[in-house]
Amino acid sequence: MKKKLYITAIAAMGFVGLGHSQAQNPECMTNLSIYTEHVKVKNYEAAYTPWKMVYENCPTLNWANILYGERILKDRLEKATGADKTANINALMELYDNRMKYFPAKTDVAETIIDKVLLKYDEKMITDEEIYSQLDKAFTEDRANFKNPKALYLYFSSLVDLNSAGKKDLEEVFEKYDNITEKIDEENDKLTEVITKLLPKEDAGTLTSKEKKQLSSYNSYSESYGKIAESIDTKLGALANCENLIPLYEKNFESKKSDITWIKRAVGRMYSKECTEDPMFKKLFEVQLALEPSASAYMYGGALKNNAGDTSGAIADFNKALELETDSKKKSNIAYKIATSYRRGSKSTARSYAQKAIDANPSNGKAYLLIASLYAGSANECGSTPFEKRAIYWKAADLARQAGRVDPALSGRAGQAAASYSAKAPSKTDIFNSGMAGKTVSFSCWVGGSVKVPNL
Repeated sequence: MKKKLYITAIAAMGFVGLGHSQAQNPECMTNLSIYTEHVKVKNYEAAYTPWKMVYENCPTLNWANILYGERILKDRLEKATGADKTANINALMELYDNRMKYFPAKTDVAETIIDKVLLKYDEKMITDEEIYSQLDKAFTEDRANFKNPKALYLYFSSLVDLNSAGKKDLEEVFEKYDNITEKIDEENDKLTEVITKLLPKEDAGTLTSKEKKQLSSYNSYSESYGKIAESIDTKLGALANCENLIPLYEKNFESKKSDITWIKRAVGRMYSKECTEDPMFKKLFEVQLALEPSASAYMYGGALKNNAGDTSGAIADFNKALELETDSKKKSNIAYKIATSYRRGSKSTARSYAQKAIDANPSNGKAYLLIASLYAGSANECGSTPFEKRAIYWKAADLARQAGRVDPALSGRAGQAAASYSAKAPSKTDIFNSGMAGKTVSFSCWVGGSVKVPNL
């Protein structure tokens, strides 16, 4: 052990010494200054030679060797053909390895693997097997730093394609789907938590310039995660339906019934795909309840009672689930799932639970979208005239837009929903002919409240 520590200490001293000696190299310092100025004005061709000199002779001199080197090589790669293109690809691959070698504190395993995979993918130099194998290694070994939206999609997409080719089984597809979507949710939750805190300041016009940049950046990243999540769901497609889920769970039940993670995911997926009337759902739920009588278990128990027509028993279980859960985001997700189970039977009950979801987590954009759809679906119930009935769409559109604000990952869906609702609301001509401009329309139906008619 002492020998190992001694060798490590010597190596560290050597590295420090190398950095110091490089800093004393006047030629490296001069060329560093030259190429950084060229890169700043995007003159990558002029930057290449001085950068190469520093990169090869003083690799640890400055992080710019890697950061700017990547830009320089990508520019050369974009313009190259034939053997030159191959040479630049190899140089960029080497740079990613050297980034980890020379600046380990500024990079990580996942980032290195992902950059190399994406480069090969963009250049059509990698198979589905290689994509999946390498990204699975990155995800398994360095999950915390696996954040690249495109890589998350490729990780899953390559697996589905391998399943279609008969090279991977369906169970693995579902397992990775859960892992990847959980990771997307985790990263997006971090973003929306900050976004939610900044929105009131944006409304008040008190954001600092730094906060404006942060809000813009976080909105952009959240939107990217949202698009990737939708693409992953589309890629999964019909694989996750009751016809596939039920026989798969029946087949694996005996070998997996003591695995609480497997059980919880199976119950959750059957619930979300509305397979709750099948006996397998009850069987899985009972195992979950025995292994871990958690808040979510009561939620699923409520779903079973609801299916059996025991409305009061269902509500009691649903409320027990919310009472037991102490984590605000988990409580919000439970309330939202309960709300979805009522969206066809009782709109007011569905809204009540959706509002509980928002109260627990103001970033739950899905709850806003659900309420918006409930309102839009009640147009014929809310009003005595065609104008009053269609006025509900303004209320629905406002909620849809709010969904996109609090959770930019939903901005695509939210924007489409808001546009659709707005198109169904009274037009300017309708407002003019009705003489309702600037007036208030009150809703006497279950929706309640009112909406102000836009001024012309």
